[in-house]
Amino acid sequence: MMDNICSFINELKPALVMVVVQVIYAGGTIVYKLAIIDGMSFSIIVAYRFIFSTAIMLPFAFFVERKRRPKLNLMVLFQAFLGSLFGCTLYHLQYLEAMVLTSATFVTAMSNLNPAITYVLALCFGLEKVAGIWTRAGKAKVVGTLIGIVGAMVLTFCKGAEIKIWSTNINLLHQNARQAHHSESTIKTLLGCLLSLGGCFLFGVWLIIQAKMSEQYPCQYSITALVSLMTAMESVVFALCKEKDLSQWKLGFNIRLLTVAYTGIFSAGFAMSLTFWCVQKKGPLFVSIFGPLTLVVVAFVASLILGESLHLGSILGAILIICGLYAVLWGKANETKKITQLMPLKDSEESQSTKIVINSPTENIFNDIKN
Repeated sequence: MMDNICSFINELKPALVMVVVQVIYAGGTIVYKLAIIDGMSFSIIVAYRFIFSTAIMLPFAFFVERKRRPKLNLMVLFQAFLGSLFGCTLYHLQYLEAMVLTSATFVTAMSNLNPAITYVLALCFGLEKVAGIWTRAGKAKVVGTLIGIVGAMVLTFCKGAEIKIWSTNINLLHQNARQAHHSESTIKTLLGCLLSLGGCFLFGVWLIIQAKMSEQYPCQYSITALVSLMTAMESVVFALCKEKDLSQWKLGFNIRLLTVAYTGIFSAGFAMSLTFWCVQKKGPLFVSIFGPLTLVVVAFVASLILGESLHLGSILGAILIICGLYAVLWGKANETKKITQLMPLKDSEESQSTKIVINSPTENIFNDIKN
């Protein structure tokens, strides 16, 4: 009985870890919006984010993984460079630019296309099998991908009536949010949609690179520190080229410091490490399916404290994206179950006595400290 409970808990660990990651990302999206409205350049936000992340993760990774860290090779360094460029620097710049043009809820909803785009990229890179498309599970993944694309189009082009689920007098953006809402044009929304789609593509590439890199270098904290260091250098160079006013780099005890500290330490530091761990355990598609949780949290908080409005088209589009998302998830789960059932057992007696134990990142930390 206890063995079954322990096995069930171990199976739940990746899902629970991804829930924590999505809540952290949702908080980062909210403080991002507040800092942008405060006038902080989004390129400087990205630079500071990964400066903070590097300062935290470098010593953390050095001490925690010092006894089991393999030597770096040129392939791992190249993969880390590609991951930092596509999945961190360019992705976050596009993500924040799309948020400037639209809203926090909009870009979060668009990010739910990540599983569909990741699935297509996984097919291209051989992580998913083309032959399996004609099975029931394969058809579910294809149909889910198409539903997600339709949902993104509805979200972008169909607003409809404004829906007020609750009312509150809290609005941290005050008049700025309403002015931005009334001045928002169709062109800005379309441009924000294109940037969000580009960000989804970059995020999918990042997950594929993570899956490849974790095979050669299974140390999530060291990988996070390396990627953060490279991203910090890339984003600082970009920010210095884009922003000529050096006073923009000044931080005080305000929303700007809170934003870069929170996103650097939690979003780019620990959340990225947990994401690496989940990709290593469950693969890139599993990680990408938890996006709707971020949408729910962001939509709830943004409507409460940022004064963002919810429209009928936005809600329908988000529902379609989520339905498509979980159609892909259902197909992937059934495909994995079928592969497991068909897998031959070499030694039945050995298989009965073998237990699979998956340690969480937290347990790895304590074990390394004890050693």
